[in-house]
Amino acid sequence: MNKIDVACIIDDDPIFVFGAKRMMELSDFCKSFMVFKNGQEALNNLKPIMIAGEDVPDIILLDINMPIMDGWEFLDEFVKIESHKLITIYIVSSSIDPVDLNRAKRYKTISNYIIKPISTDTLKEILQLELEK
Repeated sequence: MNKIDVACIIDDDPIFVFGAKRMMELSDFCKSFMVFKNGQEALNNLKPIMIAGEDVPDIILLDINMPIMDGWEFLDEFVKIESHKLITIYIVSSSIDPVDLNRAKRYKTISNYIIKPISTDTLKEILQLELEK
């Protein structure tokens, strides 16, 4: 099975990030990944490479509850950046609040809402969907 080139994790929880990276390795998910602790750090790093047309992530796993700039604020700014490549965004959150679930549906850029923790099975499903595009 092929792999995704670059996956991006935007999450402030080091335990989740460690686990997600490990799950990605176990499921042979991607060749490399980027990790950012909040939406502002992600924007500061992703925007220049997107504008330059460099290696942008194929997939972003985005937490919504983070300090400095949360996932919703990140999305509002991220959609304004012109990209030469389609980037698939998955919300990965511990929130089961219907308000968050409904809010996620309003963003056309969000492919799915995944409740933490993330599993190798979930990553394999995402990988299969991505490779079918």
